[in-house]
This record gives sequence, structure tokens and C-alpha cells, in this order.
Amino acid sequence: MNTRNLAALLSSLVAQLLLLLAVIFPSSNPLSITNSSFADFLSPLLLHFLSVSETAATLSLIPFSRKRKRTLFSESDAPAGDGLTRFKLGRPDSFIRRNPDCFKKFFNINSSTFDWLCGLLEPLLECRDPVDSPLNLSAETRLGIGLFRLATGANFSDICRRFSVSESVAKFCFKQLCRVLCTNFRFWVGLLNSGELESVSNQFECISGIPNCCGVLCCVRFKVNEESIAAQLVVDSTSRIISIIAGFRGDKSDFQVLNSSTLFQGIEKGTIFTNSQALEINGVAVPQFLVGNGDYPLLNWLMLPFDDHVSQSNEENFNNAINLMCLPSVKAVKSLRNWGVLNEPIEGEIKTAVASIGACSILHNMLLSREDYSAFCEDLSDYSFHKCQSSLNPGESNSVACAIRSALVTKAIEFQSQKQ
Repeated sequence: MNTRNLAALLSSLVAQLLLLLAVIFPSSNPLSITNSSFADFLSPLLLHFLSVSETAATLSLIPFSRKRKRTLFSESDAPAGDGLTRFKLGRPDSFIRRNPDCFKKFFNINSSTFDWLCGLLEPLLECRDPVDSPLNLSAETRLGIGLFRLATGANFSDICRRFSVSESVAKFCFKQLCRVLCTNFRFWVGLLNSGELESVSNQFECISGIPNCCGVLCCVRFKVNEESIAAQLVVDSTSRIISIIAGFRGDKSDFQVLNSSTLFQGIEKGTIFTNSQALEINGVAVPQFLVGNGDYPLLNWLMLPFDDHVSQSNEENFNNAINLMCLPSVKAVKSLRNWGVLNEPIEGEIKTAVASIGACSILHNMLLSREDYSAFCEDLSDYSFHKCQSSLNPGESNSVACAIRSALVTKAIEFQSQKQ
């Protein structure tokens, strides 16, 4: 048995063993494998070996005569009057050292992140070519084509001229990158387990004084052809996307989108935000909750600012705290729109648009984890705080939700007094 087949077998056996352990030690919380410290150790291992197992098993079926040498993009001079920047494979030092800013301009990432991402995705990008016509392209070129489309929103005829490939190949590489990211790396935007949610709530409490908040809920719309689709996001205090559901009709209201989502169903059924994490404030049980940045009703687990608050009142202090907590979601949405494919009307089928949104969201989180802010937006000059407030009738809110919000007002007051 050769080395590649042996790696596939060992990875598969380890993955099966970890799955067996997960079954033996079941979890009461669907957001994590189990609540024990052992499972906290097991969860990342399971994700790793499942991914490695699939990759190794796929690679073991493909004959390779030699390892393809790693090369990088180089930028060649365009003919006079052409106005195009062309990409070709060249010497490893010919592009990076001469013009490192080109990676941010053309790919929305820096050169070191490009290398990291290429190494991460290389086996998956190279092992799923069409059976009848495999592509003779390196992983760098495949990744470059897909990233260039996501980062700039360029049409495929432009991409095929820049990368010297056919339009069908350009479309394949773009869809392949989106498919690999959304299938194999969707855990980058998955809901967090109870321990991670506690860390998120602690971060929100540090900036606002309001405890037990597990994220900011918002809804954003993207143009697709002549219509639009909605994507629902939950964002933490660092602008990381911890949940995204896309593909709803754009003409639905924010609350209609929420009401149709699995997030709403999970919270209402108690499988997300368990009662065991509730805090008692002034005799009121305050569960884990989200802050709403959009047109939503006040719910037990969804807190909104007060409408028509009195200036310099306790309600205004609470609203200021909520507005501060909403800023990370605004940055996240603006950063998503920094990906050119999402900033302009997306051409093609709805499923392609949804895949583009998912791929950009995953890349957004990947870049944040690497402290690569090439696509991150800090400019909020056109943002006004009243956008966080609900336009719905306050009478639609229930008494329990109002009591929870009133209890949280006291925490905002205490935090404000400590700062003075």
C-alpha cells in the first residue's frame, strides 16, 4: 500500500473513532458535541480528521506522476492602450516583492493569506475537475480566478482575458472555489457552542455593561439580476459572523425572514440559548439574547432600543449601549459589500448568488482570524444610530420581554456611572 492510500485509511479510521466517541458521549446542546471538557477537545479534532479523511480518500484515487511545483502570480505589462492587468505564472519572487499591494487590490487579501489559503484549499481545488476534461491549472491559478471574481466582481469575459483561460474554465474555477468554501469550511460561520457564546457575551458586556448578549441580529439584501435576496446574520463584538442564512426573497421584512429561519425555530424550541444560561437581575430571569439591528419586535431573546425616548433619560443610556453593540454588525455588512461580487447586482442563478454570499462570509471570518484587514471596512461615516431602532409598534412586545429590557436598563446605568 502506497503512502497516499495509507494516509487515507488512517484518516478514515481516526475519523470513525472520533464519531464513535461522540455517539458514546452525546450532548444535550446541539451547538456542541458535548458540554464536557473532553468534547471541547474532541470537537476541533473531529472537524479536522473528517476534512482530512475526505481529502485523503479523494486524492488516493487520483494518480499523480509528480508533485506540481508551487508558483505565484506575476503581473505582466499590458499592451499599450489595452488597459488590462494580465496575470501569468512566473518566478516566485517576481510579483510579491515588486508589488505586494496588488494582492489587496485584486484579491482582497494580502500575499501571506493567499499562500495560507492556497495551501489549505489546494487538495480540494485540484481533485474535482470534470472527468472528461481535467484542467491543467495550478491551485494558485484556480484560487486566483475565484478570488478575483469575488473581490472585484469582474465579468467572466474580463477574467478569461486576464488569466488567459476560456470563459467556461473561469466560471468553473469560480464556482469550484465557492463550492469548496461553502461545503468544506462552512463551520467558519457556524453557530457557537455554549462556552464560546459565553465568551461572546463577556465581550459585549465589556463594551456596554449589558450582560448575556450573544450577538447582533441583522438582515441585509443583495441585488440578484433585477431582484434581491436577503441574508440574515448574527455578528459578535469583533464583527465575526457567527451565523448566516441566505436566500430569502428580498421583499420580505426583517421579521418575516427571521420567522422563516432555523435560528428562530431553534431559539423558540430551546435548542439554542438554553435556560441554564439565564441570569437574575433585579428578580428578573434574563436569558441569553440577541440585539436587533433592524425592524423586529421586542422578544424575550431579542432586545431593541426604546422608541421615542426622552433625552438624557435612562432609556437613552440604554439606547446608546445598544447602538454601540450594533456597530460590529454594521462593519461586518459593509465589509461584505467590499467584495465586489456583492457590491453590484449579482448575475446568474439564485443558488450562485447564495454561494457567493456564503463564500465571502467565510473569507471574511478567515481574514479576521489572521488579522488580515484587506477587505475590512472601518469607515462608518454614513451610519446613523437611529437605524438600529425598530419601526414596529411597541404594543406588539410582550410583558416578559419588557421586564427583561427594564432589568437590562439598570445594568446600562450602572456601567455608565462607573465610567464617569
